[in-house]
Amino acid sequence: MTLTHRMLYILFASVLLSWLVIPGVWGEESSQILTQQAMDACHEGRRAKDETVRVAHFERGRELAKKSVELDENSADAHFALFCNIGERMRANGEVLFSVFEYGRMMEALDQTLLLNPNHMDALSSKGTILIEVPGIFGGDSEKGEAMLREVIQKDPQSINARMVVARLCVERGEDQEAFDLAKRALELARAANRDDLLPEAEKTFSEIQTKLASK
Repeated sequence: MTLTHRMLYILFASVLLSWLVIPGVWGEESSQILTQQAMDACHEGRRAKDETVRVAHFERGRELAKKSVELDENSADAHFALFCNIGERMRANGEVLFSVFEYGRMMEALDQTLLLNPNHMDALSSKGTILIEVPGIFGGDSEKGEAMLREVIQKDPQSINARMVVARLCVERGEDQEAFDLAKRALELARAANRDDLLPEAEKTFSEIQTKLASK
């Protein structure tokens, strides 16, 4: 080995070693990759028609998200990915709170997301929805939840879920025009963004609101 080659080898080894010993350099990258994979699994699960396939996606997503959180506990997105997969797994089970521990773990992941990033729009939308849909005994608060969803709609013009949930609240209160406008916009956004994981629900929400309004 020539002196030049030896010097280049030592330089390369030194750079590589510096990357390995700096805490979190590789871990941060891996956490980001795992988080994206976990969210992809959550979205794929939503798209899947077969229940067994859906559950398999959510279980895989949960494991990926858990590993991501272990690598970077300060990643709001990693915690949200964990929430997403636990929550969708519970919905796949018929939205039955089959485990107090599972529900607690889901909410812990969601609350941690918002603690790390109070402006995480997806997390705010999810928290608002849960506050509306969950009974008061489990911490539900419809008024607070709606306020959070309206904040999301105001801050995020592309929000789909928040519009659907508020639209359903509006139609129940007889606020027909706002319900129609929100549901219509949610459907338009889902189609424009090719959100096939949310499109079926957006279509269903708009159709149900149209039917209710037509029957009046």
